[in-house]
Amino acid sequence: MEMKDAKRVEITIEAPLETRLTDALEEAGVTGYTILPVMGGSGRSGRWSREGQVSRAGGMVQIICIIRPDRLDTLLEAAFSVVERHIGVISVTDCTVLRAERF
Repeated sequence: MEMKDAKRVEITIEAPLETRLTDALEEAGVTGYTILPVMGGSGRSGRWSREGQVSRAGGMVQIICIIRPDRLDTLLEAAFSVVERHIGVISVTDCTVLRAERF
């Protein structure tokens, strides 16, 4: 089986910004991503949890994209345009994929 190098980008951001971020990614030509709820964590401000939140607005989501390495800068520029003024983290890791034509 042939494997191809790719980049996995994980963007954790406040839930109310989900649509703004996915719109920015789509405008940048990113057609594939997965959105997951973030149940809790710990950061610079200490521990937090989604437990007890009245609405989704108090929570965080994580958007995961797997892309070709040559498209990374475009994705990061689009993501950072949303994340830079809000709570959020962007991480990038190397990965290997099968069926590279899908990315």
